[in-house]
Amino acid sequence: MKKYRQNQQCSAPWVFLAPALLFFTIYVIFPIFRSIWISFYEWDGIGQATWVGLANYVELLDDDRFYTSLKNNIIWLVCFMLAVPAGLLVALFLNQTIWGMRFYKSMFFFPFVISQVVVGLIFSWFYNPNFGIVGKVWEYFGAVPPSILGDERFVTYGIIFAGLWPQVAYCMILYLTGLNNISSDQIEAGRLDGAKGWRMLRYVVLPQLWPATFLAIVVTVIGALRSFDMIATMTRGGPWGSSNVLSFFMYETALSEYGFRMGYGSAIAVVLFMIMLVFIGYFLWVMYQDERRT
Repeated sequence: MKKYRQNQQCSAPWVFLAPALLFFTIYVIFPIFRSIWISFYEWDGIGQATWVGLANYVELLDDDRFYTSLKNNIIWLVCFMLAVPAGLLVALFLNQTIWGMRFYKSMFFFPFVISQVVVGLIFSWFYNPNFGIVGKVWEYFGAVPPSILGDERFVTYGIIFAGLWPQVAYCMILYLTGLNNISSDQIEAGRLDGAKGWRMLRYVVLPQLWPATFLAIVVTVIGALRSFDMIATMTRGGPWGSSNVLSFFMYETALSEYGFRMGYGSAIAVVLFMIMLVFIGYFLWVMYQDERRT
């Protein structure tokens, strides 16, 4: 009887996990290996697939559009990290008990709940040199309004700035949750030791916010690498492919009216997956080390 109960306790978690593992295998694991397999073929998605080996990857290394997309992904990754400290600053500002603070929190939270497509449309109107806010500001100072989304030099940064709006809101939510869980005893101990202002933030508050900071970095890195909807809404990779990222380049190559090269698109997807796997593997290793220390 005792052995039966032990076996029951060991098997119960797997019974509950089985449906999730099944769906995860069908909709995540299998497509990953399927995409890797397709990347070795030349296939239009309908007809007969032809084995080409590493030809798609060799072609990728000679494709200027690939390097442009990779460069833009790196720019996204670097600039998008501004959402983490910006979210922290907003959270510190909102973590006060003053009249009307709930209203201010809802206003800062609003960008997170609206669709990325809506955000892209809003900023497309803002950037319009004819009737947008940016154009009106330039005209007020007597300058010629810039075409941010039509200039190769500024288009990527304009889209990133639009993407930062909801991402800062998400980081803010993580930090507000972390601030609510800060130990008041440590705050009081820090005050007794003379810590205040920057010293209080650096030595007392930030160490306790490490879980929120880690999670904010993880979701921001993943969001930067898989950026798609903002590009699709605002520029569709233009002008002349200068705002492309790997995810949209993959879509454009494999699924749009200009592509139907499933093998080549899968090769792009595999490269993006490998890049994300490096970051995800590192984050999992850090989490594992933290669990071991605790």
